[in-house]
Amino acid sequence: MSLSPEHRSLLMRANRLLGANLVEANLVKIDNLEAANERLLELISTGDYKKGSVLAVLAYELQVVKESDVLQHVMDEHGVGLVDLRAYEVPDDLRATIDLGACWATWSVPFDREEDVYFIATAYYLSPAVRMYWEKQLGSSIVWFGTTLEMLSDYFEKQEAARSGAPANP
Repeated sequence: MSLSPEHRSLLMRANRLLGANLVEANLVKIDNLEAANERLLELISTGDYKKGSVLAVLAYELQVVKESDVLQHVMDEHGVGLVDLRAYEVPDDLRATIDLGACWATWSVPFDREEDVYFIATAYYLSPAVRMYWEKQLGSSIVWFGTTLEMLSDYFEKQEAARSGAPANP
């Protein structure tokens, strides 16, 4: 499955702005970001949007930042809490209406809702493109939570498997 042109554009914007804010927060150096962006373009050109994360390249391939340091920064500087999606039962109505392409593109997922307030788990809080996208899509108040790329990836893959009727990986 490939991303739609809209989701591909969103993925590129989300990554570009996340990278810029990681540099601005002194979490990575500009040289590292440039190398990560080149690698990201290689990964995306293969059509595998699931690897479309500048944060994953910086943290796991280049090993120039720890994902935990990024989450700590988001907690300390932006007052964002953390959520473990593995321990959370997402309401059926929300799970059924989630646009998984947008979730992969933004590394974010709405995981709960109370009246007109949505709760979104994200690894990309530092990307204004991600926050603006979800604010526009949901048209409602949002409470943001940080989480890891791995937790999000596992969650998205389980949702894709459930929608296709295939068994999910445990």
